[in-house]
Amino acid sequence: MWGRSILIACALFLCTGLVVSGQNRSKFASDLRNLKSTDHVDLIVQFKSLPTSANHKRVLRLGGTMGRQYHRLAFGSYRNVPAGILAALQSDSTVVHVSRDRKINAASTSVTPAVLDLHNETMGTANAWAQGLDGTGIGVAVIDSGVTAVDDLTASRIVYSQDFFSPGGDGRDQYGHGTHVAGIIGGSGADSAGSNNTYTFKGVAPNANIIDLRVLGPDGSGQDSDVIAAIDTAIQLKDTYNIRVLNLSLGRGVFESYVDDPLDQAVERAWNAGIFVVVSAGNYGRDNDAGTHGYGTITAPGNDPYVITVGAMNGVGTADPTDDIPGSYSSKGPTLFDHFVKPDIVAPGNQIVSLYTPLETINAQHPEKEAPNYLYVADGDSNGSPSYYILSGTSMAAPMVSGAAALLLQQNPALTPDQLKIRLMKTAFKNLQQASSVTDATTGTTYNMQADVFTVGSGLLDVNAALNDNTVAPATLGAAESPSAAVDADGNVVMQLQPNFVLWGSGATDTEMVLWGSMVLWGSNTQGEMVLWGSNSLSSEMVLWGSNTENSQMVLWGSMVLWGSNSTNSSMVLWGSAQFNGDPVKLH
Repeated sequence: MWGRSILIACALFLCTGLVVSGQNRSKFASDLRNLKSTDHVDLIVQFKSLPTSANHKRVLRLGGTMGRQYHRLAFGSYRNVPAGILAALQSDSTVVHVSRDRKINAASTSVTPAVLDLHNETMGTANAWAQGLDGTGIGVAVIDSGVTAVDDLTASRIVYSQDFFSPGGDGRDQYGHGTHVAGIIGGSGADSAGSNNTYTFKGVAPNANIIDLRVLGPDGSGQDSDVIAAIDTAIQLKDTYNIRVLNLSLGRGVFESYVDDPLDQAVERAWNAGIFVVVSAGNYGRDNDAGTHGYGTITAPGNDPYVITVGAMNGVGTADPTDDIPGSYSSKGPTLFDHFVKPDIVAPGNQIVSLYTPLETINAQHPEKEAPNYLYVADGDSNGSPSYYILSGTSMAAPMVSGAAALLLQQNPALTPDQLKIRLMKTAFKNLQQASSVTDATTGTTYNMQADVFTVGSGLLDVNAALNDNTVAPATLGAAESPSAAVDADGNVVMQLQPNFVLWGSGATDTEMVLWGSMVLWGSNTQGEMVLWGSNSLSSEMVLWGSNTENSQMVLWGSMVLWGSNSTNSSMVLWGSAQFNGDPVKLH
């Protein structure tokens, strides 16, 4: 689901008007730097260790009220805090970082149902089912708008529910997004099976257990602190419900490095606890407000190098992956601040049929998204189905990967999160179309896409290939951290590995790499460095796909400053004056 970008005007690290002094500015997120002392704000404070009541009291006596307390995470959230206390927090030696408790909000897009959803055929999922792999025994935590028990996802499959949006509630989905996501992971296909049905809409892991952690309300909105509380609970319940996978089909703007962002730090805690964290990339690939044609729009916590970040592909109505094209709305890397190469992988995300109940808000807003009966009922009419709904977005792509992870973990429970990420990226289908375009039927706008590493990552999820690959990378924590990207002295874009990265290819020296087996991605080796796409063009600008094509494919940098320093104050400048502006977090 694509909505208007939250990328608009303000240079990174260039905002003025801090309430606190200029010293130790890194302790505060960028969106806390224009506040007046009389302003009030909801905060998330990260401490050096699990905070005690004394830590909380030290903050509260400065003003505000207690928000959420956490069991496994060294965080505290506080409501209605006067901005004038920030100076005191800056001098508190127990405080590591302070961020806003940012808003999250759901966004959807209208879809005209036109083609059958063949994502399982594209990914080769049926071969896993034939081997008896269906996710049995694997718990997948869905942090979303809740999950409602329907025929394809009975109450017995939803083994735990907790409502963080309305504490004491039953976790039922009042919006519709979470049930759709859960159906992609583990729907049984019950309502589309039968003698009169031509197609069955099954989830990727149709017998996985769902842990429902509701953080969004009936309008699809919520807050960071609730998402973090749900992650904290998933870590607590990991052994009780064998939670091995956590799905986050949501995100928000990036305001600071991942090392400071509380959402990023929370998902890393889950990863370190042995939970495979799957995050949608975002739906801002159409955004050109900053002149980047959607590059640099990965949302948090998908900007974290540990987690696997998933972009969306359009299957164009066939099961053949060679004709698949990137979803024009799918956010592209590299990430803001840290320049990590994201997304890590792509999966089917366009016009995906999954579960809903007719009383949910999203259906009331968009009844046209009901799947027509003819998509799965022989001689069915065009009336909307009471059981299935069609949505598009990276929100739909992420649970494809979560379901695939459940199958792999059922096959080999010993796999660590890093080993899973490596396996899925290594085996991803890479023979994708290099260039494609799509025209929006409503606006008439044509979007040009390229299957470059900042758009498709390592390639398209291939469930069958992943299950048939015997590669097991070393169980090193952080072994699959996403690499960062940089421009070398010759203007080539090169990969830079993280310290613990485990190579699953060949030809690498020192910290430079050749990615995905023996194949160099659409380029050549220069001085042992990984060159992503060819070489400098005659104009000395790095053209993203070798050379500038006749249809003006995106030239990623040249006159634009992608990374480097500002000559005035040495602060990082990214895409001119563009920065996320603090709009609500969006569901993808």
